Amino acid sequence: MDHSRMGHPQMDHSGMDHSGRPGAGASPAFSTGSGTARLPGAEPHGPAFHLMAGDWMVMLHGIASAQYTAASGPRGSDKLYTTSMLMGTASRTTGWGKVQFRTMLSHEPTLRRDGYPNLFATGETAYGKPLVDRQHPHDLVMELSARVDVNVAPDTALFLYGGPAGEPALGPSMFMMRGSAIYNPEPPITHHWFDSTHITYGVVTAGVTSRLFQIEASAFRGREPDERRWNIETGKLDSWSVRGTLTPSPRWAIQASYGQIKEPEATHPGEDERRFTASAHYADGRRLSAMLAFSAKRRVPGETLTAMIAEANWKLGPHNALFGRIENVGNDELFPDHAKGTGDHEHAERVTKLQAGYARLVPTAVGEMALGATVSTFAKPASLSAAYGRTPVQATLFARIRIGR
Repeated sequence: MDHSRMGHPQMDHSGMDHSGRPGAGASPAFSTGSGTARLPGAEPHGPAFHLMAGDWMVMLHGIASAQYTAASGPRGSDKLYTTSMLMGTASRTTGWGKVQFRTMLSHEPTLRRDGYPNLFATGETAYGKPLVDRQHPHDLVMELSARVDVNVAPDTALFLYGGPAGEPALGPSMFMMRGSAIYNPEPPITHHWFDSTHITYGVVTAGVTSRLFQIEASAFRGREPDERRWNIETGKLDSWSVRGTLTPSPRWAIQASYGQIKEPEATHPGEDERRFTASAHYADGRRLSAMLAFSAKRRVPGETLTAMIAEANWKLGPHNALFGRIENVGNDELFPDHAKGTGDHEHAERVTKLQAGYARLVPTAVGEMALGATVSTFAKPASLSAAYGRTPVQATLFARIRIGR
């Protein structure tokens, strides 16, 4: 089993040999990100605590982060806050395949319901109102799932994944798991176009997997988590998705997916979503991890809103890293109160976010500390200047510890 970093954990996919080429020491063809999503096998792996308990391999890793974000303009605000994620897995390889149990927890329900500043981000609610220019906190239980792989041929297996909390086969791996965002403290403003289903309460996924490809389908509960962050929600599996992923080499993972989601947003009752995503992930195994992705979500009834994201992490050496992200999105939720003169809920405004950041990496007794900063600017239509100012800027200072050896 390959182990990884937190908050961007990756695990080798199953008990089969997924080497990208024959021979001892060959790189694995892929790693597994959130849910059943694939990432390049050459993604850099980070610290984790692991031990053997009989025939079971137990792994634990986590991240704790303190951050200060400040954004300019009439809608800007600032806040000092913390985020965290703790992930544990228990897996056992057998003669016929592999069994794995996974859980992921966060302390973020202790934050205020309106989360923390993130200009031009939308999605979910706080105190009964839509969140705008804020990132919502994550739930206490982010994942509680199991997976069984059954070998059916050399380098090929059938698998079944699911649980009360997990992630369906839709979109790329969530942002916290991607090597291209390993040190980035800010969630993408396109989160609800690509990976908002990474916490889904009720999911079952079945598929076939091999070294070269994975094809899978999911049934899941379409409604996004509500603002009561401490509980595990229940409901019918009323939505579905399919995803195909190619891993032609340890450096590449390319996916396309489509889903039909039943009433995902509480603020859009009676409105379903058809979501298509495509992404390409690259990792050279040494310094560079990158992703390029596109999404189109069509509201039913409603219009189609598109988004693009490009992000990368470039490790300059053992102690320094540069990272950045470019996003472009058409969003019609920036004015949920139907404010006139600056835009309204019926009209999508297209915004581009340009972000750059730096992290200083310091080894610690329990893992790795990253100290850094990021700054972002935005390209937007003039119609948004009254609400956001002519040139809005957002900056974040952060200190985070990844736990493990």
